[in-house]
Amino acid sequence: MISIQGLTYRYKQGPTLQFADWHLKQQEQWLLLGASGSGKSTLINIMSGLLRPESGRVEISGTSLYGLSARELDRFRGRHIGIVFQRPHLVRSLRVAENLELAQSMAGLRSDRKRIDLLLGELGLSEKSDRYPDELSQGQLQRLSVARALVNKPLVLIADEPTSSLDDQNAESVIALLREQAAANEATLLIATHDKRVRDHLNNEYIL
Repeated sequence: MISIQGLTYRYKQGPTLQFADWHLKQQEQWLLLGASGSGKSTLINIMSGLLRPESGRVEISGTSLYGLSARELDRFRGRHIGIVFQRPHLVRSLRVAENLELAQSMAGLRSDRKRIDLLLGELGLSEKSDRYPDELSQGQLQRLSVARALVNKPLVLIADEPTSSLDDQNAESVIALLREQAAANEATLLIATHDKRVRDHLNNEYIL
């Protein structure tokens, strides 16, 4: 489902990172581990189509990400890659449900309110559907970010430190949801983390 080959990335006036080749099969669930500054977020961004590498290839379901035009890459990412960032990337002027509808629209998909309501219910956010992001707690914002990543039923679900701001109960819920939704959609799951609570749930590890 996902493969990286010969990847390197060079920081401006900084070091060049080299990443070992990696192949993740469909429906596999992986952890991306490494010390602070090892390049976890950089690799996540490259594999998500957000950061062009110095050299090498990233393929998802047979499509070479960096062989696509910028517009094609945006559309491909919107439809096939769900991303949970460390910090919520939400439109503050839109309500909770409208943020999810925007994610569908940006991927060239029609609004699917049934899908949105289902996800919000599974994440305990049904009563927040008409609220604005600024009215949510940090934990609720993180769960909304997970919903946004899942709304288009992606082939690949990538999460960058998804539990870092959550208490134990909500962290367990988010981990379970990511794993269950990935399995339900036959998606490959990749979680970059240093959180021991996550490491207890997944066995496959790629270490930087």
